Order: sequence, then C-alpha cells, then structure tokens
Amino acid sequence: MRFIARTAAVVALAVGLAAVLVAADEVTLEGKIACAKCTLKKADAKECQNVLLVKDADGKTAEYYITVNKTAEEFGEVCTNTTEAKVTGTVSEKDGRKWITASKVEASKS
Repeated sequence: MRFIARTAAVVALAVGLAAVLVAADEVTLEGKIACAKCTLKKADAKECQNVLLVKDADGKTAEYYITVNKTAEEFGEVCTNTTEAKVTGTVSEKDGRKWITASKVEASKS
C-alpha cells in the first residue's frame, strides 16, 4: 500500500513540474489573424484554419498556425476577414510549420 502511495505522489509531483515547465515556455505574439484557406489561399488548406501573421524586425512575416483548442474555438474563425490580435501560448514546430497552442487570444484594441 505504501508503494502505491509513493508512486502516486511521484506521479503527482512530475505532473506538477511539467505544468510549471510548460507555463514557463509561453510567449505572447501580436499580429493579424487570417484564414489559411479563405484569405491566404494555401493550396494544402482543406478547411478554415486560423493563422497568426507576425512581422519581425526585418519586415518579414512569420506564420503561426493556431492549434484548435477550447481557447481558439472561443475566439472563433476569421475566415474572409483579418483581425489584429494578441495570442499567448506555447510555440512548436511540426511538418515545417510553426504552431502556437493558445492559452489566451484577445483582439487588439488598436
């Protein structure tokens, strides 16, 4: 019984530390949200997908595909419009694309 209790405590500690590490990697990016299919006309886009377009210091535009999760769904799809927004979340790269898993999305007030 003690073994099970110790194992459960170790697992709980590991999950807690993982949550802290994930939160530490969050970034906030500002730019325009556009639809990969409708606005950007991406050839491989089969359905609407929000993409955050961020201009860097050199004037180049970086594309961050927004992972569909509860936060992104609450913000909604932009489809044929673009919306200035601030997105906070964790960034990853998959299949040659940058992805941001949002923990917060808010329309910019500018």
